[in-house]
Amino acid sequence: MDDLNRLVTPSLGAIVVVLVFAVIVLLVAVVILARRIAGLDRRIGSLTRGGDGTSLESTIQAHIDKVGTLTRGVDELASRSAMLERTQRRAIQRVGLVRFNPFEDTGGNQSFALALLDQHGDGLVISSLHARAGTRVYGKAIAAGKSEAALSDEEGEALKQALGSGTGPAKAG
Repeated sequence: MDDLNRLVTPSLGAIVVVLVFAVIVLLVAVVILARRIAGLDRRIGSLTRGGDGTSLESTIQAHIDKVGTLTRGVDELASRSAMLERTQRRAIQRVGLVRFNPFEDTGGNQSFALALLDQHGDGLVISSLHARAGTRVYGKAIAAGKSEAALSDEEGEALKQALGSGTGPAKAG
């Protein structure tokens, strides 16, 4: 033991300085690790938010179930959207209206030709001829932007307006 005391005594100051430095370094390391652990606790807390908070596995399972529900909802919406797009193609999308005065004894452009077409140019032209004695209404079918029946100038102009309106493939003439 005396040999150990003789060996340690001359360098006791240096040993104390080294040990104090080591303690300071270890205290800094403890503070850094405590901060990192607190940060990890916050991250784990945010991951488990919304679940029962006791098990990360249960929280992940709850999120997987929610994603499955959302996926089914998106698939249902895509199916409904596709059905609506198919239906919409047959809806009236193109309209042309020409008002005119076919007889000299009436005024006010109360007669008209109205073209109502879908995306493909199918539909009808409705004409109304107003005279003092009465009003007559005529309808002519339109297929792919063309009529099998002869069209008056006004009906032809209404059809041309309708074909020029809207969007999509119908551009017959």
